[in-house]
Amino acid sequence: MPVVDSSALDLTRITGNLGDAIAQVVTAHGETTLITTRERVIDVLAYLRDGEQFEMLTDETCVDYYPKEPRFAIVYQLNSLSRRLRVRVKVFLTEYDKSIPTATDIYPSANWAEREIYDLFGVIFEGHPDLRRIVLPAGYEGHPLLKEVPVTVEEVAFSFNRRRIDADKPYARE
Repeated sequence: MPVVDSSALDLTRITGNLGDAIAQVVTAHGETTLITTRERVIDVLAYLRDGEQFEMLTDETCVDYYPKEPRFAIVYQLNSLSRRLRVRVKVFLTEYDKSIPTATDIYPSANWAEREIYDLFGVIFEGHPDLRRIVLPAGYEGHPLLKEVPVTVEEVAFSFNRRRIDADKPYARE
């Protein structure tokens, strides 16, 4: 059975049970996003798993809103296979305090996603069982998906310009 949109969610019950843990509810294009705080995100995720049967974390990612502040958003995509529903949970983090509790105790599938977010954005997941780089080499400095990292463009080599392009590359010389 395909997953249906989140318009069938009982938002009154969810916000009633979570109280001030939900700062805002945004519904757009048939999808619902629950915005919460770093301090309450674990409570929200645990309630959605246990109280609303969102048994699957399908994705956890990060968005960099540079130069806006708060700069980062950690986004959790949750699915309820039994109820055929989905919901998104979002937490905003500032550039100067980009740490958040790990969700690995609630959703073990968060393990590698959090490692990837740490590796590419530099967000620290407090209490993570194995927070180390997963994409880039261990000695790599920086986090390449931060928007202040410059995008470089390389000219495409064709038969008419290959010698000029190769001459400018840092190949080992004999």
